Amino acid sequence: MKVETTRSAAAVRLEHAVAFRARGADPAGQLGPLAAAALDRGERIAVALAPATLDALRAHLEGHRDDNRDAPAPLIPLTAADDPEHVSAQTTATRWALELRALTAAGVGPVTVLAEHLDHLDGADGGFWTELDAALNVALADLPVRLTCSYPELPLHQEVLDGARRNHPLLLADGRLHRNPAHRDPRAVLTDRPAPAPPLLGPPDVHLPFSAWRLHEVRAAVERAMAGSGCPRERIEDVVLAVNEVATNAVEHGTPDAQLSLWTGARGLLCEIDDAGVLRDPLPGLQAPHPSDPRGRGVWIARQLCDTLHVWTDGRGTHVRMRATP
Repeated sequence: MKVETTRSAAAVRLEHAVAFRARGADPAGQLGPLAAAALDRGERIAVALAPATLDALRAHLEGHRDDNRDAPAPLIPLTAADDPEHVSAQTTATRWALELRALTAAGVGPVTVLAEHLDHLDGADGGFWTELDAALNVALADLPVRLTCSYPELPLHQEVLDGARRNHPLLLADGRLHRNPAHRDPRAVLTDRPAPAPPLLGPPDVHLPFSAWRLHEVRAAVERAMAGSGCPRERIEDVVLAVNEVATNAVEHGTPDAQLSLWTGARGLLCEIDDAGVLRDPLPGLQAPHPSDPRGRGVWIARQLCDTLHVWTDGRGTHVRMRATP
């Protein structure tokens, strides 16, 4: 798999706004005028919406599109974060960035993105949304994207509301964008409110302590674990590369000794790398490194090659969990 590691040299162009809606209000009614305005500007529209909202938004735009036959086809769905077992806000941001980078690559103008809060992704405390919005601020920073997120004024978890206030530089009110005085830098947000740990797993099929001198054993262990999965050779090489990049980071920037754990099954390979180091950047590898950057490609490359990659920290150190399907 070819991995693009460069980013645009253009100035930051992301416009990230939050729109709060009253309890029981229809998100499509709030987002419909934004979609219509995007069509008038000739912009493509990407969406991350509940099915009912998507249907209502399509209906809202039907009449408008009749008067704008030259407008681009609306409502391009972004990858949904709908796997409760493996959901990761960091991975969702990575996928959206990849998809939106492809949409903006032609250079025909900004892309409007419309998203809404979905209760089933709240988790135990609503922290998924705080992490997602912070990650999007980093992953989309250099893209010409107008992203508006619709949030309820009274969510189940207070963290959802607090995170939405802190993560959005802009506030949509009365049809106009205003500067949001509560906005904070995304890394500061997640330093105060660290990314959650994923669900605990049972004993691994493979456990291997390693150092910089044993990275070849890490690569060999991953290759053996995937050998019986029926994966094509190219996919195995991609996963070995991804794990090697993260393992190398662990012993170079974490601690001299780290731990590799592997779980295998019908859904592919699950890999976790743990070290006792301090995580200085709570959102590593979300933005493509510039060609002039001598380092910093490891986690970025691994995020592109894995189905999910989640980084978190706790009192024991820094942890990276990766999942790769055949």
